[in-house]
Amino acid sequence: MNELLLRSLTPSVLGILVRRGADFAAAEDAVQDALVEAVRVWPADPPRDAKGWLVTVAWRRFLDATRADTARRRRENVVDEEPAPGPAPAVDDSLQLYFLCAHPSLTPSSAVALTLRAVGGLTTRQIAQAYLVPEATMAQRISRAKRTVSGVRFDQPGDVATVLRVLYLVFNEGYSGDVDLAAEAIRLTWQLAAGIDHPEVAGLLALMLLHHARRAARIAADGSLVPLAEQDRGRWDTRSIAEGVEILQTALARDRLGEFQAQAAIAALHADARTAAETDWVQIVEWYDELARLTDSPVVRLNRAVAVGEADGPRAGLAALDALDDTLPRHTAVAAYLHERDGDLTTAAKLYAEAAKKAPTLAERTHLTRQAARLNSRPR
Repeated sequence: MNELLLRSLTPSVLGILVRRGADFAAAEDAVQDALVEAVRVWPADPPRDAKGWLVTVAWRRFLDATRADTARRRRENVVDEEPAPGPAPAVDDSLQLYFLCAHPSLTPSSAVALTLRAVGGLTTRQIAQAYLVPEATMAQRISRAKRTVSGVRFDQPGDVATVLRVLYLVFNEGYSGDVDLAAEAIRLTWQLAAGIDHPEVAGLLALMLLHHARRAARIAADGSLVPLAEQDRGRWDTRSIAEGVEILQTALARDRLGEFQAQAAIAALHADARTAAETDWVQIVEWYDELARLTDSPVVRLNRAVAVGEADGPRAGLAALDALDDTLPRHTAVAAYLHERDGDLTTAAKLYAEAAKKAPTLAERTHLTRQAARLNSRPR
């Protein structure tokens, strides 16, 4: 069973049902039922047209639900619209669905959460981690969003800012593990950039290209993470870097700075350094100051503490870190790194081990455990 295939087909199937008159909540339930059926049936009897199969099954599930809840006349009208057998139309509804999920009746945070779950294919747990909230809290938020839009006609698409936030979070989830998911986010952002002249769309596209350019160097042959400072920069995709920098420069020239442009500027400074030692950390700190002003994000301030540690020394970084909540994800890992830079290897080893227990992914946990072991095995 190809999970990535199912995930890639979900937005298009969902879009077909919505266009045929299904409200979003009912359509999503029907598509989820079809995906469960595909997992059960396809291993023994794979269809020739996977998308067409999913559309047919999802539509039938939607009809079954409609028959149970609506009047006879309405049931007959909907049945008449059942798609004819055969290959489904090759229409990419993904970006349209991102806008439709950003419905004006939803708050931006609820719209983002709903889109990530229904269209982006992320789990509730992954979305909760991205928003730094408990999984149960996010589950309630998504359920409320579904109830809000249940029965709503999706003829009022949401704003660009909400769609950009969704694409950014989908890319982040893919960047930390699933390369195909990151590539899909880039593809949709290219589509958005082609249709909308907006500096933050360009900023997000530049940010994605600059980060994705390093993907080949981020993972070692054994699957372990390779920190930025240790990456083989010869493996970076210079074409993507040049493309990202050009897009960013054009956006910055418009003098309408946004958070994605600021993040892209930081990524460009990393990409511009031939070696880790040549990184312009002073400029990076300045960009983090701009980013903190724009977002007031604790995650931004955490990353800024690392940059301050590089630009002004580890003790300055630790001082910046002390001003932040120590329950912030990756706070302990940053503290471990800065203590190691400051020469306090005993404290660093302890913090690396502690951070490993809190790591959100297996790759991070393994990396942090190895860092602790490296320091613990040093000669006494």
